[in-house]
Amino acid sequence: MRRFVLLYFFSLTLPLFLGVSVVQARQYAVLQREVRRLDLVQEEWIESNKRLIAEIGLYSSAERIEQMAVEKLGLMKKQPEDILQIRIENGRRRNDG
Repeated sequence: MRRFVLLYFFSLTLPLFLGVSVVQARQYAVLQREVRRLDLVQEEWIESNKRLIAEIGLYSSAERIEQMAVEKLGLMKKQPEDILQIRIENGRRRNDG
């Protein structure tokens, strides 16, 4: 009698375990596809960020800023002979004698 109970138990639980294994394998495959998709999205974001960083470097260069100041704002760089410097010294005079 005990033998038959164990035989019935194993004959009923074995398909159950196989069914659970199939479900888990399907879930694993779905998750694996999702991970691959997210890896591709991440690679796209990384490439986009690299391009943006390169553009920031280009736009923040001194030459580019000077070019934009001339073209868009009409500003011109002053020549050294056009610059007047005024030096203000302390109003008290020194008495060295």
